[in-house]
Amino acid sequence: MLKSITPETILIVDDEQIVSDVISKSLQTEGYVCEIADCAEKALELLAEKDYSLIISDINMPGKSGIELLAIVRKDYPTVAVIMVTAVDDRKTALQALQLGAYGYVIKPFDLNEIAISVANALERRRLSLESKEYETRLENDVRTRMADINRREEEICLRLTAACEFRDEETGSHIRRLGLYASVLAEELGWPSKAVDEIRIAAPMHDIGKIGVPDNILLKQGKLTAEEFEVIKMHTIIGGKILSGSEISLLKMARDIALSHQEKWDGSGYPYGLKGEDIPESARIVAVIDVYDALVHKRVYRPALSEGEAIQIMSQDKGTHFDPRVFDAFLRVLPKLRQIRMEVKDEAHDDGSHFLHSLAQKCL
Repeated sequence: MLKSITPETILIVDDEQIVSDVISKSLQTEGYVCEIADCAEKALELLAEKDYSLIISDINMPGKSGIELLAIVRKDYPTVAVIMVTAVDDRKTALQALQLGAYGYVIKPFDLNEIAISVANALERRRLSLESKEYETRLENDVRTRMADINRREEEICLRLTAACEFRDEETGSHIRRLGLYASVLAEELGWPSKAVDEIRIAAPMHDIGKIGVPDNILLKQGKLTAEEFEVIKMHTIIGGKILSGSEISLLKMARDIALSHQEKWDGSGYPYGLKGEDIPESARIVAVIDVYDALVHKRVYRPALSEGEAIQIMSQDKGTHFDPRVFDAFLRVLPKLRQIRMEVKDEAHDDGSHFLHSLAQKCL
């Protein structure tokens, strides 16, 4: 019989000392290390102190029964195999033991060869079970690692695409990074699941990706826009929605909702479709708040940066009209976190561009 380099340790639990001794001596000749407990309570004490591969337990004992011990072991020590031994040939008890997870069931009086075979079989089943769980864990870790790699690639592609578009209107890369971080903090505060929180962190910076389709003579115009030109500017939402539509990837579906609807307003006065209230995707409602916040507290070519207090005072006037009240209240709760992000992700000296859509919208007012 092949044995592992480290002998398996077996705990024998029986209130009859002679039975425990006979089983122990027999198994020791097979190369196992054996220890003895005269009751379930003592067995539990030993289990708390050291590791065992297998327990051989009588069923009828003073105090806790072997069945009670089995239930505790399967719950608290699931990697330990258990064989039940009893003097009562009771089919109902045998079924109960097996249903609770016993690896075997031996009836007294027993042949020692029968015990040895049951032990070998139980330990082999345990080995295979442990190997299977180890394989599953490795597989899960591999899948998790691969998914993380895929997510990193998706994120990099999205951010590079966004960065390429932003070169057209001097949008700051720092603003883009802040927007994603702001959005994830606010989404988490609103109770979003972790996967969706990660997705909005990547999707939010793509809110203005449709600007790639706006002509330079309008997008980069320094003077006041005409009403007709502003109508063209407003098309960036529809263009962005079209660029990001048609994908089955949840991240891009969210990005599409944000690009299309981040200029909608809670009271229905926004664009492009005049959506109102909860008809506006929540992701877009989140971006609507944080995009305005970041624009107000940073320097723009048409005005100096406002203090956070001034920005909040202005934004508060639009709660319930421009902004979803519930989202805005959550925004106020997480302001300390947003402020920390703003302090950590600052505009570079060479990256002091304007947030043109907000600038142009101001010119049209």
